[in-house]
Amino acid sequence: MTARIDRLVIPVTPFEQNCSLVWCRQTRRAVVIDPGGDLERIRNAIERSDVTVERVLLTHAHLDHAAGARTLADELGVAIEGPQAEDAFWLDAMPEQSRRFGFPAVAAFHPDRWLEAGDSVSFGEQRFEVIHCPGHTPGHVVFYHDDGVAFVGDVLFHGSIGRTDFPRGDHEQLIDSIRSRLWPLGEDVVFVPGHGPESTFGQERRMNPFVADFLFRDA
Repeated sequence: MTARIDRLVIPVTPFEQNCSLVWCRQTRRAVVIDPGGDLERIRNAIERSDVTVERVLLTHAHLDHAAGARTLADELGVAIEGPQAEDAFWLDAMPEQSRRFGFPAVAAFHPDRWLEAGDSVSFGEQRFEVIHCPGHTPGHVVFYHDDGVAFVGDVLFHGSIGRTDFPRGDHEQLIDSIRSRLWPLGEDVVFVPGHGPESTFGQERRMNPFVADFLFRDA
C-alpha cells in the first residue's frame, strides 16, 4: 500500500521531545503533534515542508509535550485537540510546571476539543483514530493512522515504557493500555514515541523488558 501520509520528527525542548509534523500527501494539509517548545524550529519545519497546518494535537499534558501548543495554535489560527479530559489538572498546572523545570512562563489553557476513545481527527483527506491509553497520565491518547503508524507520546518507547511516578500515574494501567489497546493494532505498526527512536510494536513485543510477550505467558 502506498503511504498516504508523510511525517517529520522535530526534537524540541531540553528533554529532546519528539514533536511530529504529519501531513496528507494528496493535499499537504497537516497537523502538529506535541509542540512542547522551540517554536521557531517548528515554524521553520512547517515552512520548509510547504504544508498548511489544520490542527495542533496533544497526546498528553506534560510540559515538554504541550507548553508551546496555545501559542502555536493561536499563531496559525487553528484548534488544539486532545488530550482526554482527565489531563485537565496538568494543563491547569502549566504555570507551575514551567517554573519547576525552568521553561519560559506558560499560562494554563484547555484544548478546543477534548478527545475520547473512538474519536477521530481529520487533516486533508486523512484521519487519525484516537486511542485512550492511560497510565503515564490519566488522559493520555495515542493517534493511529491505518498506514500503520502510531504517535504514542510517552506510553511506549524503544526498549522502555513511560514513567508512572508522576501524579495520577499508574503502572499496571499503563501495561494494560499497551498490551490491550496497542498490540491489537498489529506487529508491523511503526510507532513514533515522545522521546528517542522509532520502533515497531512487534519489536517491543519480542524484546521490551517491560511488556514483551514472554513476560506474560504464565499470567
